[in-house]
Amino acid sequence: MLKSVSACRRNGAYDCLLQRVTAVILLFYSLYLLGFFIFSGEINYYVWLDFFSGILTKALTMLALTCVLIHGWTGLWQVLTDYVRPLVLRAACQLVIISVLLVYFFSGLFILWRV
Repeated sequence: MLKSVSACRRNGAYDCLLQRVTAVILLFYSLYLLGFFIFSGEINYYVWLDFFSGILTKALTMLALTCVLIHGWTGLWQVLTDYVRPLVLRAACQLVIISVLLVYFFSGLFILWRV
């Protein structure tokens, strides 16, 4: 049970931690891709297809996509709350951003797991 209305609000420390964690995950994913580029030799369509057909790469790519979207949402939410004062306009902007991020997520999901 909530003790106060402020318990429903976002916590700045949580947002900061979330930004850092998603950034570290994206760093590791970037290193994973860099390792692929360095050690795979010649890269052509079939090598690329084989790489992204693996379950590990698919899972890591979905994790990275989710982290990019969380990272982006957290940053955009902070910008909107700082600079867009009218509540209706801010809510409309947030709705548009959430809609676009969901489209990105499901597009990535369908494209990646169809390979």
